[in-house]
Amino acid sequence: MGFPGRSYAPPTLPSAGQGVKILLIANTALFLLSFVMVRSGAYGFFEPFMLVPRDVLTKFALWQPFSYLFLHDPSGFTHILFNMLALYLFGSTLEATWGTRRFLRYYFICGVGAALCVVVANLLFGSLDTRTIGASGAIYGLLLAFGVLFPEATILFMFIFPMKAKYFVMIIGAIAFLSSVGASGSGVSHVAHLGGFVVGWFALRSRAMAAGARSPTRSRGPGVVESLRQQYKDWKLRRAKKKFQVYLRKHGGNPPDRWVN
Repeated sequence: MGFPGRSYAPPTLPSAGQGVKILLIANTALFLLSFVMVRSGAYGFFEPFMLVPRDVLTKFALWQPFSYLFLHDPSGFTHILFNMLALYLFGSTLEATWGTRRFLRYYFICGVGAALCVVVANLLFGSLDTRTIGASGAIYGLLLAFGVLFPEATILFMFIFPMKAKYFVMIIGAIAFLSSVGASGSGVSHVAHLGGFVVGWFALRSRAMAAGARSPTRSRGPGVVESLRQQYKDWKLRRAKKKFQVYLRKHGGNPPDRWVN
């Protein structure tokens, strides 16, 4: 993967930063609230905040690609447990590397981008009334970023098998792709998972995120314009040196007095 800063090792897992803490608290609080409301028959309160392609396209419910990230399946704990655990384990390191602002920007780019992928996929191939909830699109974007930045880091696949992060990302990326092109019927939005991967890939390649993907101990390399400008300055310097050498040969090696400082 051709990303800058991909060779340096990750730091020891830091404590959750401010951004991760906010996301953990918001997701957990809303899950507990939905868990109570679904058992009291009032879960319909959350329906306007789920991602429904028909609502986004015809009712302009533009908040749904954002709000769906904070809702999780209230029928069990597996959905939110995986997402929040991954958010803490991988998000903490990414936030410590990028800073809170860049981390949150990347998180929501992946999450909202995954939502748009779901809307387009259902418009073309599925049902516009499909409801999608969960932060999985954003979480898959975090997994990709961790694998790109820290490819040699060892993680436990399924909490049992140790493997390098780059191979872990390849495996879950392949699973997301194969699941998204097959008819699963499991109720899991594999398109959102794949969408988080794809959007995260392009976000990391963008200039803004690439600057944050570099090692904190490295200086940022020059861009194309800066490189061309420096080459022009070097050429002018070489030309001036050549003229000065010609002048010295013509005048016996004595430079003019005005060059003396």
